[in-house]
Amino acid sequence: MLCIGILAGVLSGMFGIGGGIIIVPALVLLFGMTQQTASATSLVALLLPVGILGVLEYYREGRISMENVWLGLLLAAGLFAGAYFGAKIATQLSGTVLRRAFAVFTGIVALRLWFK
Repeated sequence: MLCIGILAGVLSGMFGIGGGIIIVPALVLLFGMTQQTASATSLVALLLPVGILGVLEYYREGRISMENVWLGLLLAAGLFAGAYFGAKIATQLSGTVLRRAFAVFTGIVALRLWFK
């Protein structure tokens, strides 16, 4: 788990990703968790201020402005509400449906990034 956390942390610091792209698939594929359990476990990890060291480094490098802070706070407010509703939806779906929906979502994102 620590290695997955370190990998997710490095990639989060580099690309702003982590929970959904690294942690959830690793928990499903390597530890046999259901999609819902993996999503919940990822959210538990994200409850802690895991991004603070990355934010401090970006700030030290002069890459964070007050506008970035306000935009980040708006995103956090959206995440706060969205995580609740997303969890409500996810717990009503079967693990297979949720896993396949996740695969389609990440595939579409990957294709858009590749061809943009």
